[in-house]
Amino acid sequence: MAINEFDLKADPAIVGTWVKGWALTRQVAAPVFENGGYRIEVGLPDQKRRHVFPALAPAVREHAEKISEPFVFLKICAPPEMVRPHLPPHWRIEAPGYMMSLSGAMRGAPVSLPDGYAFEHQELGVGVTLLNIVDRNGEVAATGRIAFPGELAVYDRIRTHENHRRKGLGRALMKQLEVLSHESGLRNAALVATPDGRALYEPLGWQLHSLYTTAVIPA
Repeated sequence: MAINEFDLKADPAIVGTWVKGWALTRQVAAPVFENGGYRIEVGLPDQKRRHVFPALAPAVREHAEKISEPFVFLKICAPPEMVRPHLPPHWRIEAPGYMMSLSGAMRGAPVSLPDGYAFEHQELGVGVTLLNIVDRNGEVAATGRIAFPGELAVYDRIRTHENHRRKGLGRALMKQLEVLSHESGLRNAALVATPDGRALYEPLGWQLHSLYTTAVIPA
């Protein structure tokens, strides 16, 4: 019987490790666990702070009622239909997100880059690597980051730039990030995907772990 994705419950341990990895890849302070969720001070003009909840908890409503400033995000591992009733009307639900997990190796053989492309690695700190695919002119065609905060590899900021799409670069990037993961002794992983990202990751063997809802007060 197929699992209804609206019934999926996130594993708090996976969410906690993913949050730590996200903070590492974004090079911000480590998350602080409070009131049933993780507070991360992001410090950007369009994202001051985020509160990540492994499940829909009473603290979600409490935060939503207390927060009045824009660009403070609530991130909840639950369907938007469940989250919306707990938010005051001035909060906006953003585009859908998907927390995904990987157990073991991705599907498929290693992917070769097309002619004219190459990988570039850059260490951003202890346990964080930036991986770019560049073209022969040195332009970044695709990019992603991976962190190793614990028992999971955390993939983040995966993107193929518009004028380099439909060449298999996204798949090649993911497979190369997997090489880095295995070199660090990790074969399980987590990430949060957009709808387009989910379409890329599922054929590689990633599975939906839970729905992931984002809410914010518009500016």
